[in-house]
Amino acid sequence: MAKTAFSVDFNKWPEEQDIKTHNRWHPDIPMIEWYNPGDEFRVETYDWTGGQIKNDDSANDVRDVDLTKVHYLSGPFGVHGAEPGDLMVVDILDAGALPASAWGFTGIFARENGGGFLVEHFPEARKACWDFHGIYTTSRHVPGVRWAGIIHPGLIGCLPSRELMETANKREAALLATDPNRVPPLLAPPHADTALMGQMPEAAAAAAAKEAWRTVPPREHGGNCDIKNLSRGSKIYFPVYVNGGGLSMGDIHWSQGDGEITFCGAIEMAGFLDIGVDLIKGGIEKYGVINPIFRPSPIEPHFAEYLVFEGISVDEHTGEQYYLDAHVAYRRACLNAVEYLKKFGYTGAQAYVILGTAPVEGRISGIVDIPNACCTVAIPTAIFDFDINPNAQGPTRQVPASDIAVAS
Repeated sequence: MAKTAFSVDFNKWPEEQDIKTHNRWHPDIPMIEWYNPGDEFRVETYDWTGGQIKNDDSANDVRDVDLTKVHYLSGPFGVHGAEPGDLMVVDILDAGALPASAWGFTGIFARENGGGFLVEHFPEARKACWDFHGIYTTSRHVPGVRWAGIIHPGLIGCLPSRELMETANKREAALLATDPNRVPPLLAPPHADTALMGQMPEAAAAAAAKEAWRTVPPREHGGNCDIKNLSRGSKIYFPVYVNGGGLSMGDIHWSQGDGEITFCGAIEMAGFLDIGVDLIKGGIEKYGVINPIFRPSPIEPHFAEYLVFEGISVDEHTGEQYYLDAHVAYRRACLNAVEYLKKFGYTGAQAYVILGTAPVEGRISGIVDIPNACCTVAIPTAIFDFDINPNAQGPTRQVPASDIAVAS
């Protein structure tokens, strides 16, 4: 077993840990541990909210979660010899839940606090909790489904350089200026008040927090990409921007559908990752890398049959035609799937959560046939304990009447 490089104490908030996590990206955050190419180590992580969400039947915590604090990342870890221009090779050797926190949660976020992909249809905070049974998961809030997890880090990447940080801050500030009061907001700008800057000295941390990246979006260095295929056995090639690389990770998911559409759309969890590191010297130039590239896991669950829903670039409210708009088309595909699942007794919110958490496959199936992009969402039929395929008799099974947790 790999040596544990970073541990979490669930009796303490992340801000109270002896060795601090970090919830911002900045080139000056100190490494908490150094490794050699070829080394392997274990990293424990909080859930992405740092323990703000509880295993109960109320969505008050999802409604009230402080998103200026997230995500809580374990690291950064340095690799001896890593220099700007290299590629850091990261093997995800294993991943799992921690015994002290063997459960997960999914949130539909309120419009005022982040929203989600279908926020116009689901504007209020909701929550589903999940139990783990070996490799499988079930939920008291979403009956009739069970599947094997594809455990993966939603967020993993290396520290940015100062040049990259300033470039991204400039372009994001320009976008924010186009509609600074939008609800949900266009993006998450720097916010110093709740920044946790790892092991930086207090004065330096206060200054750096004013410019440090929030962890919400993916960027050139990796970050919050939410790619479900980065599971056990995956290999990722990260661009190195600072000496040592500064690898950090967190936001572990038990399972997720492509798009993580409810915003907190995966089955979120605290957990561990076993990591191997190596280097390709000068790899950025050798391979023309701008964003990370990866090889997916060879051991993710496989499904033989899917039910696939199409969507096109036509607005569901107004009927307005959009030009090759994959965002609109994928939204329509998801909404079509939600309406279908409601015929079996699921509420809209339950169906929405299934699409966000189950290992559904999202595709841009056509992006050239003007004016409609065609996107699809494919649901593996075996996750249900009843047949969801269409037939002449119509839906013959109704799930027990229930719903996911609401805010009071």
